[in-house]
Amino acid sequence: MEPEQAPPGDDDDIHPIRVVVTDDLERSRLTVFFRVLLAIPLFIWFGLWSIAAFFIAIVNWLVTLVQGRSPQSLHDFYASYVRFATHLHAYLFLTANPYPGFSGQPGYPVDVEIDPPAPQSRWKTLFRGFLAIPALILSGALVGTGSGGPAYGGPNNDQSGGGGWSYVATSVSAFATIAVLAWFACLVRARMPNGIRDLFAYGLRYSAQAWGYLFLLTDRYPNADPKLPPADLPDVPRAVRLHLADDLRRSRLTVFFRFLLFLPHLVWLVFWTIAAWFAAIASWFATLVTGRPPGALHRFLSAYVRYVTQVYAYLFLVANPFPGFAGAPRTYPVEVEIDGPGRQNRWKTAFRLLLAIPAFVISSTLNAALFLVGLFGWFVGLALGRMPLGLRNLCAWALRYEAETYSYFFLLTDTYPYSGPWEFGPSRPATAEPEPEPEAAFA
Repeated sequence: MEPEQAPPGDDDDIHPIRVVVTDDLERSRLTVFFRVLLAIPLFIWFGLWSIAAFFIAIVNWLVTLVQGRSPQSLHDFYASYVRFATHLHAYLFLTANPYPGFSGQPGYPVDVEIDPPAPQSRWKTLFRGFLAIPALILSGALVGTGSGGPAYGGPNNDQSGGGGWSYVATSVSAFATIAVLAWFACLVRARMPNGIRDLFAYGLRYSAQAWGYLFLLTDRYPNADPKLPPADLPDVPRAVRLHLADDLRRSRLTVFFRFLLFLPHLVWLVFWTIAAWFAAIASWFATLVTGRPPGALHRFLSAYVRYVTQVYAYLFLVANPFPGFAGAPRTYPVEVEIDGPGRQNRWKTAFRLLLAIPAFVISSTLNAALFLVGLFGWFVGLALGRMPLGLRNLCAWALRYEAETYSYFFLLTDTYPYSGPWEFGPSRPATAEPEPEPEAAFA
């Protein structure tokens, strides 16, 4: 099932900084094999550009503070800089195939559109370095601290030095780890997995908006909603699907005491997890013999996965009501639907633990974002009594992927988890069932 429509008026207008993806997923094995070496000249140029960007950012900040608008020439400079940073990372992370130019001009398969300079609030400009911190932390957790700007920060940061080499050292991010998995997949298939490409495209878009906000390209805060750029639909129907009926409202009282209220669930979760592991071992042997998980074990483990999703949705403020302890279906605003037991490939079953490792790596990346958003959302929930739509959807995506990963590991399905945020595409039909294709190396 698709997530229900969000309340109007939240992130409906178009952001001034957008990423457009025209990539065809095809990859050259030769350039993939030498991708890091080929990117070295780009890194060197980016380091030099970052040094200039740091010093010019101070001038741009002072001028914008006085005039209420970034000068056209400086706006163009930083637009090219952010665009080049996005092209560089798209190339390095295999999100696109062609070698990018050094000028940051439009036309790359993963490109950045940036609106012309517009009036900006002087108050936002004055405190821009502080206001940008949460967005830069989230961007750094995904793409790396150097993904859209110099590793030492922006106009309100007094550190210096290091330039591109500091950037290289701090760019070992979650996306870099996933890119290693994508590297093997591209070498084998000469094609980038759809889901990973869309995951990277989302991170690059958010990073471009975060650094564009810091460098005064816009005073519109970065939008965490994974609906843009639109993700592809999975190649095969999903056995685990997101059900989202949250209204974004939060009780300030329960938000304040959220962790304490979570403690009874934590105790129950520990006991249920121990039982789930024994059930998973029994299900593994049975599935290996019969080619199908036993119905009783499937129902038990499905309830466990639903319960984990509901509990973490509550803990990280993805939903507001206190969840039940049984993992019952259709009882919570944020949960997953899991299909019944079906036939499973015995070879996949035999090596399920090894096959699930890449999915757990990707899940850990999204869970890092989930933790950060839950932390930021706690302050927002206390102040506003609601959860921003974009942050809620990002967390829901992370929870869905985690549920898919555990469902795959626990033999609830042998369909590999799909990492792209396909549920949040702007025009996804509720009952879309694309033509099945052979299973990809990684979704």
